[in-house]
Amino acid sequence: MDQRKRPTDKAFAPEYQGALGSLSVNSSLTDVLAKGVEELRAAEQAGERREMARCGLAVAEACRRLGRVTEADSAWKASYRAARSVDDVGAMAWALWSGGTLARQRGSLALAYRLLRLAADLGERGGDVVVRGYSLAGLAETGRIQGDYQAVGELHEQLLAEARRRGEARHTVWALEGIAQMHRNTGSYDRALALFEEAAATAGRADDRRGRAWALRGIADVVSVRDGDVERALSLLTEAESLCRGMKLSSALAYNHKMRGNVHYRAGQYAQARDTYAQALAEFQEMNEPRGTALSRLGLAKALARLGRNPAETVVELAELRRDLDRIGLRHARDMVDKATAELGVGPLPDVGNPAERAVTR
Repeated sequence: MDQRKRPTDKAFAPEYQGALGSLSVNSSLTDVLAKGVEELRAAEQAGERREMARCGLAVAEACRRLGRVTEADSAWKASYRAARSVDDVGAMAWALWSGGTLARQRGSLALAYRLLRLAADLGERGGDVVVRGYSLAGLAETGRIQGDYQAVGELHEQLLAEARRRGEARHTVWALEGIAQMHRNTGSYDRALALFEEAAATAGRADDRRGRAWALRGIADVVSVRDGDVERALSLLTEAESLCRGMKLSSALAYNHKMRGNVHYRAGQYAQARDTYAQALAEFQEMNEPRGTALSRLGLAKALARLGRNPAETVVELAELRRDLDRIGLRHARDMVDKATAELGVGPLPDVGNPAERAVTR
């Protein structure tokens, strides 16, 4: 079954197409990968280029979400080449969407913008409103993680309205979570909590376990920072972790662990925070995920400082982090480094950045 023709009251995965169209949005990623590789080989043997593009897309996405970024990079490019060889504009758009999403995950934000814009344009040209919407959502998310809230806030709201109008539960959940995160990062905790709770409820009704796991993480963050409710926050994260493990969501699980570190840190449980940040850091490094790596390093540096680390070592670590975040272009995260510097009383930081390098990445 083509996922794009399924009823929209339940979450579906439009990136699973062709022979993989029967897979659920909640299918284990290891199962998706195994099935995708099997069907891809069959399509290659039959010389079916369109089916190669569709199966290659599923392989690329499974590899990306499992943190196997080198394989994901090869898979989306092969999917694009197969689609282009038969002039399948829609399949080309989906492959570019996957490549752009991978680029964002790897911290290559300029490349992410370029690929996602191309994907949106091809989606519009090919009349595929779903891939166009996913690509615009990717552009919005890329801007959001950079901290460009003014630039992408309206786009998030537009995509939320479109998703609701079409009854696309999974996309509705994504948009709600993105808007909630922007409110949380600007201190509007009540509004953020309401949106995260709506996202969790919507995901629950639609049986979107991935979306629900991310929403629960958002709720845990807000109740921790706003209310200091450690017990509830950790309980929510435990539920989200169970969902992540069930689907083998490596990246989401690492972000869950990083948030658990945040909850411990805010509660003054610095030893637990140190251990949890270190766990998340190892997970992100294994996946070559620079944003998560940097955020975990920041949390770990703060926890170690609270546990008596030499202030000079903390200064070096924070200065390197600020440089790395500037290189990636994550403005909100860079502000977090500046706040940590003030909080720990170790500033000002030396300027170890490279302005020319930073200009290239913006």
